[in-house]
Amino acid sequence: MSSKLESLKQHTLIVADTGDIEAIRTLQPVDATTNPSLLLKAAEQPSYSPLLDQVIADARSATNPVAEACDRFAVAVGSEIIKLIPGRISTEVDARLSFDRPATLKKAIELIERYERAGVTRDRVLIKIASTWEGIQAAAELEREGIQCNLTLLFSFAQAKACADAGVFLISPFVGRIYDWYKKQEGRDFSGLDDPGVQSVARIYRYYKKHLYNTVVMGASFRNMGQIEALTGCDRLTISPALLQSLKDEDGVLTPSSLLTNGQVDERDILNESRFRWQHNEDAMATEKLAEGIRAFAADQVKLEKLVIARLESGV
Repeated sequence: MSSKLESLKQHTLIVADTGDIEAIRTLQPVDATTNPSLLLKAAEQPSYSPLLDQVIADARSATNPVAEACDRFAVAVGSEIIKLIPGRISTEVDARLSFDRPATLKKAIELIERYERAGVTRDRVLIKIASTWEGIQAAAELEREGIQCNLTLLFSFAQAKACADAGVFLISPFVGRIYDWYKKQEGRDFSGLDDPGVQSVARIYRYYKKHLYNTVVMGASFRNMGQIEALTGCDRLTISPALLQSLKDEDGVLTPSSLLTNGQVDERDILNESRFRWQHNEDAMATEKLAEGIRAFAADQVKLEKLVIARLESGV
């Protein structure tokens, strides 16, 4: 009998949620994705020290060497990962730009240009942007310019609707963080099809398929194998190395989840800015988790910058 990982691959495209080169080499996903937290972890690993030292050395003469080094590091890590996968790498725009559409556009274009100078074509890169109204509108413009986007930190159905109407390539609804919120709020655990994070992704998936949206649904932020198994058949799932290894180690046959095809489908609803903000605001979980996620990614970006500053000052 094959492993659950091999079985899952028959129904869903697997994306590695990591910047760990060795994990990607071992687990062989199709795509990979990083974020500020994962880049910080990579920067703290001895194996990445030569790469970090090199980008810092190359950035010394820049007007803003810290920002330059951080961008160079993100693209350098992504470029190394691209060598190991057949698909795409997702690289994230600074979370501190989440409410600034022009700055998000500018940073996204800069990242794409850096990849192209490194020999990585734009069709192998997804620009990750937080699913704020400003981020979604920036993504719509980028998509029109041929730069495809991965809209992250997605928790509400309003965010999902706006992303689809903006024509973004891919969304990453956060299963585990939704689960965390409801578990704490209700004081009980959830599993399988009863999991509110799983139900959220399935609702979005049904809506997209019924209304013929091309936007890819990629479930993200998993806490356990049960959540992954309950979303078998989703377009894509981005999974941590630890859970990928668990799936690889366990034999079993996975079949597409009934929740993705059976259940109520919402009527198509095109949102303007005020309706988007109101509907998102009405979802307490999504409002809290989006703000929390942006703050956490921004904090890790600051930590990465402090690490770079320390190396710059030490003369590395």
